[in-house]
Amino acid sequence: MSEVQETPQQEKLRQGYTTGACATAATKAALCALLTGKTQTEATIYLPVGRLVTFQIVDCEISELQASATVIKDGGDDPDATHGAEIIATVSWSEGEGITLDGGIGVGRVTKAGLPIQVGEAAINPVPRKMITETAQAVLTEYSVEKGISIVISAPSGEEIAKKTLNSRLGIIGGISILGTRGIVVPFSTSAYKASIVQAINVARASNCDHVVITTGGRSEKYAMKQFPQLPEEAFIEMGDFVGFTLKTCKRLGVRRVSMVGMMGKFSKVAQGVMMVHSKSAPVDFSFLAKIATEAGAPPVLVEEIHRANTASQVGDMMVSAGIQAFFNKLSEHCCTAALNEVGGGIEVSTALYTLKGELLGEVSLT
Repeated sequence: MSEVQETPQQEKLRQGYTTGACATAATKAALCALLTGKTQTEATIYLPVGRLVTFQIVDCEISELQASATVIKDGGDDPDATHGAEIIATVSWSEGEGITLDGGIGVGRVTKAGLPIQVGEAAINPVPRKMITETAQAVLTEYSVEKGISIVISAPSGEEIAKKTLNSRLGIIGGISILGTRGIVVPFSTSAYKASIVQAINVARASNCDHVVITTGGRSEKYAMKQFPQLPEEAFIEMGDFVGFTLKTCKRLGVRRVSMVGMMGKFSKVAQGVMMVHSKSAPVDFSFLAKIATEAGAPPVLVEEIHRANTASQVGDMMVSAGIQAFFNKLSEHCCTAALNEVGGGIEVSTALYTLKGELLGEVSLT
C-alpha cells in the first residue's frame, strides 16, 4: 500500500493544454477555413502523448487571401501564466513552396544563444513547430493542395504575460514562448506530486526493485530507459523538480541504488547542492560551472565565455565543441556528492548527463 494516499481533491486535478497544442489547433482551423471558405467552430488534433483532442474555436475570420482562428489557452488546474490567453493562428497563401512559420504580436523572439531556437527566430519550440507544420501539411494533403502557405502565431496579451515569466532573462523578447513536448499541461501541485513520487517508489519496491532511476521529466526518462533496458518499467520514477525529496524517500523505503538521469539545466543546480530545481527556485550559477570547467582543463578564454553564458545547456554545448569530456564527468561527480550529502550516505548514487537529443555526456557513480 502506498505510504501517501491520494485525496479526492488531488484526483480531480484537471490537465490543461500547452500553448503549442493550442497553436496547432488554431492553425488547423484557420487552414481549413481558408481552404473551404467556411467558419470553423472546432479543430481536432493529435497530441504527442498519443491522444486526439478537440479544441473549441472562439473566433474565425476568413478573407480571400487569408484566414485566422483563435483558441483560448486552458491550463487546467496548473497555475500557468498563459491560462486564458488568446492563441491566434493566421494562415495565408504564399508565393513560394512549402510551409513557413513565424511568430506575430505577443510571441517572443530569441535574442540570445543557448536556446533550442536560433537567434532571431520566433520563440516557437521544436516540438510545437513540428506539430504545427505536420498538421498543416496533413490538411493540405487531404485537400490535394500543393500551394505554399504562411502561418503566423500570435498572442495579443503575450507581451504582458511574458513579464510573469523568465523569458526576458533568457533573451526572449516581446512576448511568450510557444511551448510543450507532450501537448498537455500536468497540474503542478506540490502535495499531489510528492504523493505520486512516494507511490511510484512504493510500487518499485513492491516489484522487488532495489535499483531505481529518477528523472526530471519524460524526455530524460526515455533516455534512461535506453540506458537501463534491463530494469522493469516500475524502476523509473519521474521526480520532476523534487530531487531531494525523491532521494530521501528512496533511502527511507529501502532503495539501495539510485541513478539520476537528466540534462544540463537542472542537474547543474543539483551539482551545486540545490535539491528543488524548479526554474524559480535558484538561478544557474555560471561561476560554479566556470570553476568546474577550469578544473576540467578548459582554457581561460572559454572559462570567461561561460561567465557570460545564457543557459546551462549553452555551457554544455561549449564543452562539447571544445572536446572537454572531463567537464561532464566532474559535474556528474558533483551531483553524486550532493545527493549523498542530502541523504547522509548509505546508498549508491550515479548520475548520467544527456543532451536534449539524447547523447550521453558524462556518467559517474559514487557510494
